[in-house]
Amino acid sequence: MADASIHEDPESVPGLRLSRRGIVVLSAFGALVLGALGWLVFFSSALDVRTVAVQGLESGKLTDDQVREALGGLQHGPLARIDLTEAEHRVEKLPRVSKAEVWRGWPHTLRVKLAERKPVAAIKNPDGTFSQVDAAGVSFATEPSAPAGVPLVELALSQQANDAAGVIDRATLLRAAVTVAAGLPAEVAKRAGALQIHSYDDIRLQLSGGVTVRWGSPERTARKAVVLTALLGQRGANYDVSAPDAPAVSG
Repeated sequence: MADASIHEDPESVPGLRLSRRGIVVLSAFGALVLGALGWLVFFSSALDVRTVAVQGLESGKLTDDQVREALGGLQHGPLARIDLTEAEHRVEKLPRVSKAEVWRGWPHTLRVKLAERKPVAAIKNPDGTFSQVDAAGVSFATEPSAPAGVPLVELALSQQANDAAGVIDRATLLRAAVTVAAGLPAEVAKRAGALQIHSYDDIRLQLSGGVTVRWGSPERTARKAVVLTALLGQRGANYDVSAPDAPAVSG
């Protein structure tokens, strides 16, 4: 004889019955809870931003307050409603900042991690100040003196280069010099004085101790840097890496 219980209607089993009214009540309660949570997170002051934590300040030239000022009104109000992308864009508008990342640190902290631009070269301005230029060729700061440990770019154009000024403009020449400066090994950059541009194909680097390096054009800068590092182990006053596969040392 078959067990009659397997044919029993679930709705008739005690504990499984849930009236239509009960379903409505539970649904309303759930919606109320979700609404309350949404209001708490997105609209109340319970989870407002109270702290802006900044990481990555290394130069001593950029401060927490400057970063907060750049954020403006984005550092106020509920943390959940902060537009993180807009916050990153605002911080990256600071001249010294190359990249910014912003995220939420619950319950009350807006966290900012940034990378500061680092100078690879300096350019003297007509008023005697010095512009600092990073590896991307961005001029991001002007100071009364040149930063230590980077070459000072000088335009010392030959007559031929001056005649070709309409073909290769000043901006192109400066970018060429910055490419060279950005590729210098750290130990060479520390010894660097002037980075002289005689023409696009004739860039020269003056090092401490009266040493001159004929670099040539900015092409193959990475290879030239490797060759120069090896050559500096030999005594000399003049190093030529303009043709890095056939370098020369003299003096």
